[in-house]
Amino acid sequence: MTKYLISFPGEAMEVADGEWDTVVEESHAVIEEAKAAGAYVFGGGVNEDVAPFRVTGDASIIDGTYPGVNVPNGGYTVLELPSREAAIEWAAKIAKACRCPQEVREFMYDPAS
Repeated sequence: MTKYLISFPGEAMEVADGEWDTVVEESHAVIEEAKAAGAYVFGGGVNEDVAPFRVTGDASIIDGTYPGVNVPNGGYTVLELPSREAAIEWAAKIAKACRCPQEVREFMYDPAS
């Protein structure tokens, strides 16, 4: 089976005032469904209040991301699925719950992971 990253940037969400509780409830329901189906690997949102940094091979800290790279934010879900079609189905469920389109990316197979 293949692992898929299903994600969206935080600014893509368009949630009306008073609808946040419903969005949280619906998105958590989709995650619970993925867990029950045995597809869930990992998920969460990037804490945008904490600045990113890079760590070098000698453990030196460099503030920020790589030059020219946007700071990742928003929500991420990794699911292990049998097909691209299944990834599209799950992405549609997440898109509906989160009120925004989802980007789908396929992880390359790595026998060591």
